[in-house]
Amino acid sequence: MEIFAVIGVTGFVVLVALYATVKRLLWVSTPNEALIFSGAQRAMEGRTVAYRYVRGGRSLRKPLIERVDVMDLSMFTVMVNVSGAFSKGGIPLTIQGVANVKLPGEEPLLSNAVERFLGRTRDEIYYVAKETLEGNLRGVLASLTPEEVNEDKQRFASILLEEAEHDMSRMGLVLDTLKIQNVTDEVNYLSSIGRIRGAALNQTQAIAEAAARADASVQQASNWAASEVAKIDAELQIQREETAKRIADATSRREAMIQEARGEVSAQIAQVTAEIERQKARALQEKRRLDADVVQPAIAKQRAAEEAARGSAADTLERGRAEAGSLKALVESYKAGGSSARDVLALQNLLPMLAHISGAHHSLAISKLSVLPAGETSGSDLARKAIGATAQIKAATGVDLAGVAKKFGG
Repeated sequence: MEIFAVIGVTGFVVLVALYATVKRLLWVSTPNEALIFSGAQRAMEGRTVAYRYVRGGRSLRKPLIERVDVMDLSMFTVMVNVSGAFSKGGIPLTIQGVANVKLPGEEPLLSNAVERFLGRTRDEIYYVAKETLEGNLRGVLASLTPEEVNEDKQRFASILLEEAEHDMSRMGLVLDTLKIQNVTDEVNYLSSIGRIRGAALNQTQAIAEAAARADASVQQASNWAASEVAKIDAELQIQREETAKRIADATSRREAMIQEARGEVSAQIAQVTAEIERQKARALQEKRRLDADVVQPAIAKQRAAEEAARGSAADTLERGRAEAGSLKALVESYKAGGSSARDVLALQNLLPMLAHISGAHHSLAISKLSVLPAGETSGSDLARKAIGATAQIKAATGVDLAGVAKKFGG
């Protein structure tokens, strides 16, 4: 039992010693600090250094070889105050500003910070940063006029930030922000500039007010002129509209008169056209009436006359044929009768004409006159007519009826 008790006590002591040793050798880093383990050499970025760092983690310190230093990486504010710093042109200025500075947590700036500020207090680091920024501020002021510094503090701060950032990086410091709060001078140069600019501003304001009043007067006159012109234009427009209305009325009356005249002419044309059509109808009616009353009867008469003529021609033709046959027979008889045939033919033709010949209807040339005794008896009258007829026939034709009678009698 004693052995187990000794072993237990020994084990407990060993564990306690081991815990104490590990606690002393194990270092844990917060996010805003860096643990610098120095003593053992190691290669870093092609060069040999005698430290290593841990940020936001933990590591064991090599006993008897390494020591551990803690670097605070949190930001601290540096108040920058420069008095009597000469600007461009020799005007002394007083500048007040504020800068936010911190130690770097990454290489290669961390190496510079380890070399310069390892083991230094925050006040010592603050003093170095303040002196560096004030020196850079004096250098930047020498290149700017008071007007440039005072009017554009943002540009002045950006130039100062660019100028100081290089020096701060070489020392292992990081300049986060830099703001210029106040710019003053002991010789009242900026105040004089302000008064001059205020006077110029007042002058500009007075000029602007005068120009505004003049512009207002000009604008008022222009508005009045524009209103008068608008009134005149309105009156002219009214006159134009009235003139256009009168012209339109006259034009409409003219058009109405023209349309009325066209209507009358169209009515007359229609009347004449109707009359022409009426006359055409009447002429057609008259033509049809004439055709019925005159033309068709005339055509019928013509056709009847043609038929009658054809009948008469046929009758004449037959009669002519008969007469031709009788004449032919007469000629043949005449040729067969010899000299007495002529007298017989003449007697046949003259017998029907005795009544007319005895009446002496025509004037005769007298070559022989026979005187008969006068008497009231019918026999004497008949003998007288026969003798006269015989004499007339002989005178007219050369046929001696008395001689012919003697031949047939004797």
